[in-house]
Amino acid sequence: MPSSSASASILNVALLALPDTTASTLFGLYDLLLSARRDWQILLHRNPVEPPILPRIVSRDGRPLRVANDVEVHPQASLAEAEGADVVVISDLMIPPWQPLGDRYDLEAEWLRAQYEAGATLASACSGAVLLARTGLLAGQEGTSHWGYCEQLQRDHPDTRWHPDKALVTAGVGQRLVMAGSGTSWHALALFLIARYVGAEEAMQVARLNLLSWDSSSQLAYAAMARTSQVADALVARCQEWAAQHYDSEAPVAAMVQMSGLAERTFQRRFVQATGQTPLDYVHTLRLEEAKQMLESGDLPIEQVALEVGYQDASFFGRLFRRRVGLTPAQYRRRFGGLARRLAGVAKE
Repeated sequence: MPSSSASASILNVALLALPDTTASTLFGLYDLLLSARRDWQILLHRNPVEPPILPRIVSRDGRPLRVANDVEVHPQASLAEAEGADVVVISDLMIPPWQPLGDRYDLEAEWLRAQYEAGATLASACSGAVLLARTGLLAGQEGTSHWGYCEQLQRDHPDTRWHPDKALVTAGVGQRLVMAGSGTSWHALALFLIARYVGAEEAMQVARLNLLSWDSSSQLAYAAMARTSQVADALVARCQEWAAQHYDSEAPVAAMVQMSGLAERTFQRRFVQATGQTPLDYVHTLRLEEAKQMLESGDLPIEQVALEVGYQDASFFGRLFRRRVGLTPAQYRRRFGGLARRLAGVAKE
């Protein structure tokens, strides 16, 4: 799988087009992903470069189709021709939350499962999580979608913990299931994919050029996200999956050692070889990413946020957060929670 450390290789992204797809999100994702590095180099350095991401619009048979709002889309490949993609993105679906998806996209769901099993990252934008959930891959995982869909998704898929308040959720082995929440959170999805597979700075460049709601300090957040990539070592991958669900436990590293059946030093060495991080650093990364989500979207006291993600000592949490993120938790909340407050203020005018 590509990684942020291998920015020279081309990342192949399949954007799935369905009759219920909304054209704005589909083409918006296409344009943002294709603009990575390319537009910044052209506008600031007059240096045309090949983009590091190759998005392709794909459909069941590769033939033209009319998507939601009667927009005609001309896919660039069929599902068969798009096999082996590094990332597959399900755009949002214009279907009522209460309307059963039925079996009309089961062929696509089967194809999505096959791509995931082959090592691809699967991502959904907004209500696209309805199809992602249909694959069965979210069982026992956390997820998000548009807030208007999460209640029905919880009823239809009770074995998934849905978070309507989160803009972005990652789950599964190696965090290879990525879901963006409501509306234009697909911007965050595109930036996340660019950061993980190309680099934090390129993601920030795209954000700056398009006036998206991130400032220069957020590159540290992107960098942390990029370090949770999938590994080939099945034993370590299993521990990664467990840690993604239990990072808030009292002694997660000890639990992973026990799960592995290896001696502690052997496990530590094998984990570092597979991920480039110690098990403890990996747990810290997961905890801090969850803390960022909580700081952005809620108003819990910082001491409570620390407890929720697994830190009994709020002072230690604060020092670690500042060292890793470059901001204190309070500064981070002011900076990234500010947009929600500004929008709420506009709504009251």
